[in-house]
Amino acid sequence: MLDILVVDDEPSILLPLAGVLRSEGHQVATASDGVSAMSALTAHAFDVVICDVRMQKMDGFAVFRRARTELPSTHVILMTAYATVPDAVTAMKEGALDYLPKPFDINKLLERLQQIAKERELAKQMQAANSGTAGATDTHLTKFIGKSPAVVRLFERIEKFADSNASVLITGESGTGKELVARILHERSRRSKNAFVAVNCGAFPETLIEAELFGHERGAFTGAVKRREGRFKAADTGTLFLDEVPELQLPSQSKLLRVLQEGAFEPLGTNTTVSTDVRVISATHRNLKALVAEGKFREDLFYRLNALELTIPPLRERGEDLILLVDHFLKRFQVGDKIPTISGRALAALAEYPFPGNVRELQHAIEHAVVLAEGGEVDVQHLPPEIVGEPNAAAGEKRIRPLPEAMREFERAYLKRVVQQARGKRGEAANMLGISRKNLWEKLRGYGFTEAELTPPQDARKV
Repeated sequence: MLDILVVDDEPSILLPLAGVLRSEGHQVATASDGVSAMSALTAHAFDVVICDVRMQKMDGFAVFRRARTELPSTHVILMTAYATVPDAVTAMKEGALDYLPKPFDINKLLERLQQIAKERELAKQMQAANSGTAGATDTHLTKFIGKSPAVVRLFERIEKFADSNASVLITGESGTGKELVARILHERSRRSKNAFVAVNCGAFPETLIEAELFGHERGAFTGAVKRREGRFKAADTGTLFLDEVPELQLPSQSKLLRVLQEGAFEPLGTNTTVSTDVRVISATHRNLKALVAEGKFREDLFYRLNALELTIPPLRERGEDLILLVDHFLKRFQVGDKIPTISGRALAALAEYPFPGNVRELQHAIEHAVVLAEGGEVDVQHLPPEIVGEPNAAAGEKRIRPLPEAMREFERAYLKRVVQQARGKRGEAANMLGISRKNLWEKLRGYGFTEAELTPPQDARKV
């Protein structure tokens, strides 16, 4: 858990808060003023400092500035019972990421601490990846980055399948690295010194895919101005990779089946039979069994291609591999001699995103972030909008609100929270806010609050 310093000059806040945090498993030290806090920070490096803003001798902003300058890895949460919009704006301008009004919901504080703990753990893993203590699975000429249990199981099957001549069907979501796995299979096989030829079956129209695979004679069809050997001939004694094999239409599927059964084919425009010794590896992100049931894919061809099967796990099931991949892509996209760094908050945002586009999407996200960071540390604001969950992310929009509008929104939300914490008592709320009851009444009327909005939730726990 976290090593936390709690700083507050009110014992009624300091002691209960420290007790709750200890009961959650955190290691907690306390200080009753800013000067004591400074001494504690000099003697010990804390993970988190939870500090009141308004204190005698030295205020919380001074503590925050000291921690930011001398202890950049220490996370500071500022809190105050006298919160105002200017205080909040000052805190945000100085780089404070967390600003907590008192009295506060302890559950929300505990959730934030849990998030900070996760961010720090991710940052440690990132540091380990940078120092080389966290390795990646080496595959001779090609590297498939990962050491998670799912990847270990995948490579155990690759090792078993590599030297076989049997056809292999690779399945997995888009962006998981199916061609990369096919190349690893080839590189681990006895055919590794011979050609690896890749064909995307969806990249050619039906009228040309057979000529691409099997070759053709001059004049075999319109545009065939010269003889050409096909991909099967080019891959002879090596490996032919057929990506997105379901895109083949039924006539082409029949000819592919014959090659797999007999090891021979006839180029277009000739009756000459050409023998070939090719290991076929195919891949798809689609459900081939379902396509067979629908009559869109030949069942006999399915069993020929699926003599052996490899399923690549999606990124969301690969756990700690995310850190290794982020480190790999940061190094790949670095500009100059300095490898970009990434914040714990940005890592946490990446860890919480499901990545429907898998490793390919992560690669694009890191490239996008490195460009926006301009050589500095990659943070949350540099990540693509769909990852950080910004409004209008699908449209690629990011609306920057005018400052007066943002401040009004902040003040309205804060007024509501304080009145709820005061259990609807306007006088108590006004004292907490440091304003007159009349001023509070005018503000509530100006924002159009209803009584229901100001009623505190039943399950709120307060400190």
